[in-house]
Amino acid sequence: MLSNRLFRLFMETVTQEVGLDKLPAILSGNQLSPALLEPGSLARLDTEQACRANALIQQALRLYYGRGARGILLRIGQGMWTRMTSRANFLEKAELEIARRLPVPARRRRILEVLAARLREAGGTTSVHSLDLDLLLVDHCGLATLGQSSPEPICFVTLGLIQGAFYWATGRAVDVEEIACQAAGAPACEFKIKLGVK
Repeated sequence: MLSNRLFRLFMETVTQEVGLDKLPAILSGNQLSPALLEPGSLARLDTEQACRANALIQQALRLYYGRGARGILLRIGQGMWTRMTSRANFLEKAELEIARRLPVPARRRRILEVLAARLREAGGTTSVHSLDLDLLLVDHCGLATLGQSSPEPICFVTLGLIQGAFYWATGRAVDVEEIACQAAGAPACEFKIKLGVK
């Protein structure tokens, strides 16, 4: 499931990154209605429809950009994090500020927990785990994977969200790897954040 708020952030970021001149053609070329770009149509989608549209749009971008899709999808995820922080409500801003003031080791886990909470907005299951020096985000929602099949992980937007969150919180880049993906048959998408190497 995908919350309407996250889907709107996704669509705004996609539109900015790809451009309104190119995006309708990308959508039409993959049997998606360019009407998705109209603000009123986004508000009418329920969480399942938003999740399905999100996965189909990410698939359309992967098909259109080919090998370059990873880069653009990572930038979309990073841009979504920037939008998320700038549009946070009062309580969310307080939570973000508290996370940012923690010592760096605690800050890393806390910002990942904040992101996991945003991914759970529509009722999905996302959790954070420790792996020795590293962290693991386990996402049962799989924003990019609904109806998708791939031998390789495809959740580049979520990777970008994690990278954006860590850079925002610590001022440093982090190495993130999707080690399991629902599109490849795993029960959940798993993202390993390698803290021991940075």
